Amino acid sequence: MKMIPLSKQSKKKQKQYHAQKRRTWDGISPVTRVAPDKKKYDRNREKQAARRADRAQE
Repeated sequence: MKMIPLSKQSKKKQKQYHAQKRRTWDGISPVTRVAPDKKKYDRNREKQAARRADRAQE
């Protein structure tokens, strides 16, 4: 089979080629994920720290 440069191929073939190369999100939301701020007060994190401290004292 002869290799035809992409620029010489029809628009339909070019579109198929680029569609194959494109990746999918596979169930992952494309929204940017932000790490929680460690300096900000978090009630749940405080509870967990208190429980760990209580468990360590026992």
